Amino acid sequence: MANKDYKNIELPPKYTPKKSEPYMCPEHLAYFYQLLTAQKEELEHGSDSVLSAVRMAEKHDDAGVGDDSDNATVEQEITMNLRMAGRDQNLLQKINAALARIDDGTFGFSVISGEEIGLPRMMARPLATMTVEEQEEYEQRK
Repeated sequence: MANKDYKNIELPPKYTPKKSEPYMCPEHLAYFYQLLTAQKEELEHGSDSVLSAVRMAEKHDDAGVGDDSDNATVEQEITMNLRMAGRDQNLLQKINAALARIDDGTFGFSVISGEEIGLPRMMARPLATMTVEEQEEYEQRK
């Protein structure tokens, strides 16, 4: 179980985790927790606007306004918005899983081997669950 102090740490402005600090120390965890929480909030607010856009497009479609070209454009917008909402939902699930890993002390460590994923990779892809080598092997098998 990870130390929950990371939730209360106030980081200096423009703080970024450093290799000189112990791997996944409370400051690292606070950084990633704050980053992922902000992304989660942004996605949650964005999903509301996507759903609103879909509802408005459906109302336009139901009103029977416009010609076939207009209606096709509306249909395309609805499809695109729903696809974006699905993508955002998938990303939200990954963020929630990463936040759970922070909470249980496994964040930054491979789900396969338990090895450190590495700070450079975690900075580039905070949702990473495997080392670069494991990810490459996984993708080759796919």
